[in-house]
Amino acid sequence: MQFEELDVWKRSARLSSEIYKKLRSLKDYGFKDQITRSGLSVPSNIAEGFERQSLKESLQFFSYAKGSCGELRTQIYIGVDIGYIEKEVGTVWIKETKEISAMIVGLIQIRKSFVKKH
Repeated sequence: MQFEELDVWKRSARLSSEIYKKLRSLKDYGFKDQITRSGLSVPSNIAEGFERQSLKESLQFFSYAKGSCGELRTQIYIGVDIGYIEKEVGTVWIKETKEISAMIVGLIQIRKSFVKKH
């Protein structure tokens, strides 16, 4: 299996793309840079964790992905509050980050149980 086949990677990569597209014209470059970086970090760390050989390294990168997902959710809340992100869009993105975060927890559990069995 490749990381590209993981639903959690697909969803987080799609969310990252949506954020880039939606905030393309935002002039607050500091905010835009921060939120796009955290959004991009989620699928990137999932991919890196999946490609690592050791359990410790895999779990570390999956943990980074989960942390970045929380960081992204925080930035979405703030973006909505200050008017950079439409409330309806932000609500969808927040729900998506919560689901992605739960999927990352599942990925961590699967990886741990797989190693115990082999």
